[in-house]
Amino acid sequence: MSETKDILALGLETSCDDTAAAVVLRRGDGSCRILSNEVWTQHDDHAAFGGVVPEIAARSHVERLDATIEKAVVKAGVDYADLDLVAATAGPGLVGGVMVGLTTAKAIALAHGVRLVPVNHLEGHALSARMTEDAPFPYLLLLISGGHTQLIRVSGVGKYDRLGTTIDDAAGECFDKTAKLLGLGAPGGPKVESAAVGGRTDRFALPRPLLKHAGCDFSFSGMKTAVREAAQSLEDPTPQDIADLAASFQEAAARHLAHRTERAMDLMPEAKRLVVAGGVAANCAIKKMLQQLCAAKSWALIAPPPKYCTDNGAMIAWAGAERLAAGLAMEPEEALGLAPRARWPLADPGEGKRFGSGRKGPKA
Repeated sequence: MSETKDILALGLETSCDDTAAAVVLRRGDGSCRILSNEVWTQHDDHAAFGGVVPEIAARSHVERLDATIEKAVVKAGVDYADLDLVAATAGPGLVGGVMVGLTTAKAIALAHGVRLVPVNHLEGHALSARMTEDAPFPYLLLLISGGHTQLIRVSGVGKYDRLGTTIDDAAGECFDKTAKLLGLGAPGGPKVESAAVGGRTDRFALPRPLLKHAGCDFSFSGMKTAVREAAQSLEDPTPQDIADLAASFQEAAARHLAHRTERAMDLMPEAKRLVVAGGVAANCAIKKMLQQLCAAKSWALIAPPPKYCTDNGAMIAWAGAERLAAGLAMEPEEALGLAPRARWPLADPGEGKRFGSGRKGPKA
């Protein structure tokens, strides 16, 4: 990697229900120092509704973002005048929340004469492992979150090829719905993982989606339906019933993710590195399944620490700094004129491949 100057970046993340800001230093040799990383979660704001309410999320970002930014800047021990850039998630996500973060970043850029770098939220996840781990290009990325489940060939900053995505529901959404069905509360992923401790993984026979289908795509809708039917069959579920169903679902989800990932690994054997990112990447059962897969194929498994798997400002600041260092940042006038995007694919699906009107198409 050719050396560049040090880049000090402020990153803002407001794409869903976490209000986040961070200050990151990208050194000239490509290494990273995270100076601050502040996240304000909104779980309590949405708990009564069983899921994220976009309007409530947007209002919460408006109320909390300024204080979160100030806390991150003060903790980092820097001043706005020291910044080389402010990066903000410009999409994809809940457009109300994205609008709050991007508009705030534009105001900071104009008020302090700082360069603005709009960032694709998925690119933040795609590059997040490089903040804390040795992750040279190329590598295979498994991105698993509440809104996205994708397999992407990452050849460099701005160089992404999508090998597979979900044809219906995302893995994280399936975890959230399972937690709701079992009365576990939010956030769904950690609640299901905790409930699965001591549960039998073989008690409930759940489907193995797309087992005989070619390619690397995912499907979780059938699994979600099977979990609902199993939950409804338990008239008065005991704690052991809930543990068994949570464990059975978690095992089935992990096997499905590993099976489709193995298909993608066979498409790029030269990489020898699997990076897993996104909130679901923090699940220990899934990580263990992927570790076994990588060991069997002599690949390295690379995962950011859990706090950088979920949505955070550090990954946005880092992605902005990486783009600037690679000469890929938008020109100031273009960046300031960019509108927030609810949908913003990170990578093309590949020549000749067509998608339908569901989540696999516009949201991928």
